[in-house]
Amino acid sequence: ETLPLTSQKDVSDCNEGEDCKENGLLVRNPKSALRLMEDGNRVHPSQGDKGEAAQISNGYSGVQSSVPCNGMGEAEDAQCPAPAATTTTTTTTSTTCGAEGQQQLMELQERETWSKKIDFLLSVIGYAVDLGNVWRFPYICYQNGGGAFLIPYTIMAIFGGIPLFYMELALGQYHRNGCISIWRKICPIFKGIGFAICIIDLYVASYYNTIMAWAFYYLISSFTSELPWTSCTNAWNTGNCTNYFSKDNVSWASHSISPAEEFYTRQVLQVHRSNGLDDLGGISWQLTLCLLFIFTIVYFSIWKGVKTSGKVVWVTATFPYVILFILLVRGATLPGAWRGVLYYLKPDWQKLLATEVWVDAAAQIFFSLGPGFGVLLAYASYNKFHNNCYQDALVTSTVNCLTSFVSGFVIFTVLGYMAEMRNEDVSEVAKDTGPSLLFITYAEAIANMPASTFFAITFFLMLLTLGLDSTFAGLEGVITGVLDEFPHVWSKRRELFVLGLTILCFLGSLATLTFGGAYVVKLFEEYATGPAVLSVVFLEAVAVAWFYGISQFCSEVKEMLGFAPGWYWRVCWVAISPIFLLFVTCSFLSSPPELRLFDYNYPYWTTVVGYCIGTSSVICIPIYMVYRLIITPGTLKERVLKSITPETATEIPFGDIRMNAV
Repeated sequence: ETLPLTSQKDVSDCNEGEDCKENGLLVRNPKSALRLMEDGNRVHPSQGDKGEAAQISNGYSGVQSSVPCNGMGEAEDAQCPAPAATTTTTTTTSTTCGAEGQQQLMELQERETWSKKIDFLLSVIGYAVDLGNVWRFPYICYQNGGGAFLIPYTIMAIFGGIPLFYMELALGQYHRNGCISIWRKICPIFKGIGFAICIIDLYVASYYNTIMAWAFYYLISSFTSELPWTSCTNAWNTGNCTNYFSKDNVSWASHSISPAEEFYTRQVLQVHRSNGLDDLGGISWQLTLCLLFIFTIVYFSIWKGVKTSGKVVWVTATFPYVILFILLVRGATLPGAWRGVLYYLKPDWQKLLATEVWVDAAAQIFFSLGPGFGVLLAYASYNKFHNNCYQDALVTSTVNCLTSFVSGFVIFTVLGYMAEMRNEDVSEVAKDTGPSLLFITYAEAIANMPASTFFAITFFLMLLTLGLDSTFAGLEGVITGVLDEFPHVWSKRRELFVLGLTILCFLGSLATLTFGGAYVVKLFEEYATGPAVLSVVFLEAVAVAWFYGISQFCSEVKEMLGFAPGWYWRVCWVAISPIFLLFVTCSFLSSPPELRLFDYNYPYWTTVVGYCIGTSSVICIPIYMVYRLIITPGTLKERVLKSITPETATEIPFGDIRMNAV
């Protein structure tokens, strides 16, 4: 027996207490089957149908908990009699008692959505396209075979990165929950994944924004007629400072240090005042003020939700592309630019036989697209139910990969120019990695171009905008996760919660603002996020594909989009993507990176500290599993079965009626 959800006029033709036939479907007691409450948020069945379940026309069952209540923890004897002995057909919503009942009632309220579809697309693109696209991809590309690296990169994107990206968008859009509470609707025993994601996001916020503070310091320093990193006559310069761009004939020796490097290390970071991680030194007040300004922008961009952040990304997500185009045109006209492009793309086919090349390709596409940080779940949860997230996944991931590729030309045209000026090979110029590639090599090249002040200001503005929308996204992942998990506490106090979160992130960043803060940033970047987020997404993929069920997941995608994912997506989700993640994780753990920054070699104990930081987030997953099994009543088998069975239904919007699907 099924109940088609048609207009009220359609069902009003049937007399109460009688069966009638409508469109070939048998409807029993249709007039009393649905009774809308005045607030529009609760749907109660008729008294004769309490406690019953029904199959409805969209293929989902409406269910009611075994203990009816008024949603506030108080049983209503008059309105909630015992279930009838006979089985009838009805559509109901899940109601529970106490705090969970309050939570579900609040979930039934209309969820905030994006003002426009383009707001969502720009937010996702802004999140995926970050500083790593500018410095990490070009370096990894030329280090691993140049043009030949594009082959493993494309393969890993097709079979690993994009399927995981699509999966998270679909999960968030269907279940409309953040990274914590969504597991009640998928597989409750894996709820610890949500807490692990929030901790990882906080770790990222504690060091990622410090890099933007460095960029902001450079931006302020650029408002001069002569950029401060162009000469060796400043107070912070040493005797080894060599300005080979000067008009004098200056030879570059092995001990020579460029003025741009000394400005970065001795004026901005002041690493010479620290002896390493065991002696970080004092806090730089200049960088502290810069970081405070960054967090102020972040707070007022996200405090009201996606309605405000969706407007800010119109600037932060599009401005970098304007600047990239300007810098690309300028770089292509520099002498020696062709040398950098040749070095960037010249294929070394022998590299494809090395395992580390494939590991680097997998890691690059994974961290570039960014599944596992809760951001895609959060952003997609504010979409309309029938939004085409399949198309969104393909568009945004393609834009992200193309941006990385084009950024390589922007960087290497300038490196070719630097090699031409130094009369060295490009490989000698391109030894700087990570932020040093931007703040030393590229900054130095800009300083010696015509109209250097203009290009410096635009370049560091681009770095700021690239980083800001990624920070918006990371914090929104935490905010949505916590607000959806504790709506009765924070749903009406979002501004206060966001303020507390930004203050917490600012205080957590103080270690990175010390004179040895660059060493802390490097440690967190390598250990706090890498293996931890890989492990989180691996368990997430296994939980969805193997515990929740790939058939169930695909049927939900069909409910939203009107078509089910094909065999390619199913095979990727069930087997290829988990293997892809396991491969990268095991490769990282089997050969941890030997960290070195400037002239400082990280001691062995820092590796132990790094693994402890990474484990501190992942440990939430087994801890919650044990906690879940302990609090669940029944035998061990019953506890396990209850813990892997969805406990909360998902709302399915159907016209003016919101139903729960299980």
